Amino acid sequence: MATASLRDETVDLLSRLIRVDTTNPPGNETAAAELLRDYLEQNGVSCELHARVPERANLVARLPGRGGGPTLLFLSHTDVVLADPAQWTVPPFSGEVRDGEVWGRGALDMKGQVAASAVAIASLAREGFEPSGDLIFAATADEEVGDGFGLSWLCEAHPESVRCDYAINEGGGDRMLVGDQVVYLATAAEKRTAPFTIRVRGRAGHASMPGIADNALVKAAVLIERLAAYRPEPQLGPEVEGFLRAVFGEAPVASHAVERVRPLSGPAADIVSAVLAPTFSPTMISASLKRNVIPHVCDVVVDCRLLPGQHPEHIEPMLRAVLGGDVEYELLWEEPQGGTRSRLDTPLWAAVESFVEEVEPGAKAAPMCTAGFTDSHWLRDAFGTVAYGFFPMSGEMPLDVVNSLVHSADERVPVADLEVGVRWLRHAAHAVLA
Repeated sequence: MATASLRDETVDLLSRLIRVDTTNPPGNETAAAELLRDYLEQNGVSCELHARVPERANLVARLPGRGGGPTLLFLSHTDVVLADPAQWTVPPFSGEVRDGEVWGRGALDMKGQVAASAVAIASLAREGFEPSGDLIFAATADEEVGDGFGLSWLCEAHPESVRCDYAINEGGGDRMLVGDQVVYLATAAEKRTAPFTIRVRGRAGHASMPGIADNALVKAAVLIERLAAYRPEPQLGPEVEGFLRAVFGEAPVASHAVERVRPLSGPAADIVSAVLAPTFSPTMISASLKRNVIPHVCDVVVDCRLLPGQHPEHIEPMLRAVLGGDVEYELLWEEPQGGTRSRLDTPLWAAVESFVEEVEPGAKAAPMCTAGFTDSHWLRDAFGTVAYGFFPMSGEMPLDVVNSLVHSADERVPVADLEVGVRWLRHAAHAVLA
């Protein structure tokens, strides 16, 4: 099928999706799911809507397989974050096409990939593609907030709708020039989010007489400084090691990894630095509710990200050693999430590599762990799915500009990125399910 026609089809569908306001909260993703269902059914793709509540539907579309082959899922989400129109050059839900770019909230995160996935499966259906196993497309609700209306709920309430051997999700595809080597990042793992609160207690008193009180906020400040100064021992996971080998032909020791990468690419060095060790970022603090009352309790909320496979019980002894024993405190962990990884010796990884070589000869596909996390971990935990984040960029828009636009004003995606994205998804379907 002509690339130009698929490109134009994707641009049109994306513009229409952007015009559906799915800001989460409240979400209202059903309107986007119905738009996608109408488009897909017109192209011969069977669809189902699954909703925990009527206004927050998840769409699942399927090309049934001949039998005997693996199952491949194109995973995406239709909800978006808040957009303040006053900060935008164009109305954020206009879907305007300007200078080769589609503008609007969700263009990058991630209605562009939603549209490309829908066009990929629709075009394959029109061509009579008969996969060896099922090809599935899921456009889910509630990824941005995670209140249990989206993929986590589907895995529990309708597991057969999304059960799959392989999945392609968001979170990768960055085209980076590292020295003289072009690499395309594909995320195969994610850090575990394990937030905790440090609670420090003291004794309240009038702020005009601080000597008769015991200020919990001042005591907590000591612990914040210690945590901010701490640098855990770096270690190479298989994803970072694979990235370093793609760039250098070898993997330097963990302690030298960042200093080897930084002269070649600052953004790449920042990515590597974030996934070599656990991170601890104090982000919220609460103490007294009145200016003239010295607080008797102070809570410091810490955004903690652990390496794949690590759990709070592995980290807590190290954490307590850093905080010391001279200030009394409580450590209150929240429920951790994520921290999963997928192996690389798979047909889907081979498809990533062959596509990169096809789209840009001499470039390399490189695995990476993401410092944040995506919905991929629900599939890995529920079904043992091999899931990669990979929606390759054309390189038309600089990576630092792309990163600055996600969840920000004037979000937009180059039409060229949509074109290469559709090509990739069709390539993956043929490579894994032929």
